[in-house]
Amino acid sequence: MAMRMKLKLKTVFVLYFMVSLLGLVYALMQLGQRCDCTEHDMAKDRTISRLRGELHRLQEQMRKSEATKQPQKQPAMPSLSTIFVITPTYARLVQKAELTRLLQTFLHVPQLHWIVVEDSPHKTQLITDLLFKSGLTYTHLHMPTAKDRKLQEGDPSWLKPRGVEQRNEGLRWLRENRRAQPGGDSQQGVVYFADDDNTYSLQIFEEMRSTQRVSVWPVGLVGGMKYERPVVEGGKVVRFHTGWRPSRPFPMDMAGFAVSLKLVLDNPEACFDGEAPIGFLESSFLQGLVTMDELEPKADNCSKVLVWHTRTEKPKMKREEALQAQGLGSDPAVEV
Repeated sequence: MAMRMKLKLKTVFVLYFMVSLLGLVYALMQLGQRCDCTEHDMAKDRTISRLRGELHRLQEQMRKSEATKQPQKQPAMPSLSTIFVITPTYARLVQKAELTRLLQTFLHVPQLHWIVVEDSPHKTQLITDLLFKSGLTYTHLHMPTAKDRKLQEGDPSWLKPRGVEQRNEGLRWLRENRRAQPGGDSQQGVVYFADDDNTYSLQIFEEMRSTQRVSVWPVGLVGGMKYERPVVEGGKVVRFHTGWRPSRPFPMDMAGFAVSLKLVLDNPEACFDGEAPIGFLESSFLQGLVTMDELEPKADNCSKVLVWHTRTEKPKMKREEALQAQGLGSDPAVEV
């Protein structure tokens, strides 16, 4: 009896072992088989297709909504007066550098028209190319200075007024061109005389844009002083802070005032007098246009300096001249 029970237990154990072994073999075989995921993939594809359809429907609704939406009215922008900047210039080593610096300032000023007048019997290629590539609205003119008015080598810069013929040529063009435009003499605008060696804050152009007759402001680093300026009391110019001949009718630098275009057009005889005494060039132009009481102080009642009478140092060319004497000078085809 005991022997029979022992045989049965042994048989059960063997059978259990065989079944377990077969189960393990089957499981190992299943690991290497590809799963039939067709049903799973089809379900996933149906979900993606449904979501795409929903997205397309929402996009269509948004497009229809945009098409029927009433456009919002933008606030009307006030029209800006054009600033006509007259710049006399003459050929020299730093000419292109000076004008490049100036035009890159002007590029930041909206509604500006640059009138460049060369002191030359003809337009030069250098200035023609520079203006063409500038990105500015411009007019290119030329007018040579009379020989008896030209500064000679070694003359101090104050000995004779410079840029007279060129500024007057710019005024002549303005009067002829603007009168030919719609509106004639009633056109709005501002005229400013900007020398090519000065430094200008962008703010000064927005200050002058509202000029009614003649607006004025301080100029820094001029006349041997930190600044010259109109002195304002009660909103009116009463005198000028200057170190030389304060009794002049308008003891100001050329960079210190702007004139309304209408005033220029209404006074066709107003121009700069090349025979004016030293320091009276600005007065020769302004005397026929305005009185001191009519001056419009800008730049916070003439308390802020927004333009500087800077001067570029004349380059020293001793080494260049020495190399040229040896036939080794810089290539003249390279434009400087």
